[in-house]
This record gives sequence, structure tokens and C-alpha cells, in this order.
Amino acid sequence: MTETPAPPAPLPVDGRTRFADIAEAEATLAPVMEAIAAVGGAHCEVVLHDLSAGDLDHSVRAILNGHVSGRSVGGPSTNLGVEVLRDQEKDHDAFGYRGRTADGRELISSSVYFRDHDGQVIAALCINRDLSPLQDVMTALTALAPEAGGTGPAEPPHELVAPDVTSVLEDMITEAIAATGKPPAAMTKADRIEVLRLLEDRGAFHIKRAAEKVSARLGVSRVTAYGYLDEVRRG
Repeated sequence: MTETPAPPAPLPVDGRTRFADIAEAEATLAPVMEAIAAVGGAHCEVVLHDLSAGDLDHSVRAILNGHVSGRSVGGPSTNLGVEVLRDQEKDHDAFGYRGRTADGRELISSSVYFRDHDGQVIAALCINRDLSPLQDVMTALTALAPEAGGTGPAEPPHELVAPDVTSVLEDMITEAIAATGKPPAAMTKADRIEVLRLLEDRGAFHIKRAAEKVSARLGVSRVTAYGYLDEVRRG
């Protein structure tokens, strides 16, 4: 007697395919990555991040055109990966946002996150297109035909794509310090606590040795930095 095959598992309420583990996600998404890279060309980086273990220092599971960011398999996540692990309940999918490389080249990016059957984020499929070749062409054309009026400033980048997680952390610290409007030497205790709060909200302390880096930038001891962080977490 022929057994009737079991019906496929129903899709979750969000309609998104879920995977048993990162290996299954990679097997399914690998041809999708190839297709995107083939259409996007040499300036289009396609990355699959393994977020299942929370190891942001070595999250790159597969990558095509890694020369765009200077990363390879075993490379780090970005600040956005940190924020995803900070708040797994939120829908973090993002499309057409701006970022930049460690050497200052502007990117346009999209990121889609995938979960396991328990609802935990285990993978991120990220596309990063280097805009610098197009910008070089536009600059050359503008020089030939100057505009009559100026344009407003471009939207600042929101993501740093770097070949090491230390650069990502340093960028997050720089942004948090800049938000206070004061250099560290002129900060009050309240200012320094605000820096810690901003970094905690963005999940910076998921990165190894974050407290050590923050304390050095603020000019305080690690004990003091941990004390500030404790105040932030107590609310």
C-alpha cells in the first residue's frame, strides 16, 4: 500500500518561508544569490549572513563580489546585524537604504531576514551596490553642464559595511558621541550616559570588547563605563 505523503507544513502568519537551520537556508538561497549577482554585475555584492550563533565577528556564510566591501567568507556583520540581534521581534527587512564602505564609497542596499521554525532570526540576505562608478559618471556630466541651482545635501548613510567588526563599532561610537554635540573631554556624566544609552539601543554591546572601546573613546575606565551601562539598563 502506497503511503500518502504528508502535506507540506503551513507557512507562518507572515507568509515567509522558514528554514530548519542555516545550512538549509544557504542551500535554498545560493541560486538566488547567483541570479542577483549575475544581473547586478561586478559592483553588486550579495551576502548571506549566518546569525544563528550570534557571532557577528564571523557571520559571512557566503558572498559574491566581496571586493565591494573587502569581505570574504568568515567576515563580519554590519551595525544592522547588531541591531537585529538586539530586537528579534521587529521586522528588520529594509529596501533601498543608503550605506557606505569603510573607505567612504556610497552604497545602496537591501536586506531580508529569515527565521527558523521557532521564529528566531538565523540568516540575512544582503545586497550592496557600489554607487561610485555611477557617481563618477554623473560628476563628469555635471562638470560639462553645470546646474543653475544647487541641490540639497544627500541623505547620510545609515549602514557601515566594513571588512572588520572593529570598524563597525568605531563608527557606531563616533555617531553616538556626535549626537551629544560635545567632544568627550567636555562631556558631563549625563552626556556620557547618553552615549552609552544610544549604543545600548543599537545593540553595540553585542560586539566583543565594546565596553573597552567605548571607555577608551570617552576617556573613562572600563569600571566606570560598566557602571554607566548598568544605569542605562536599570532605566
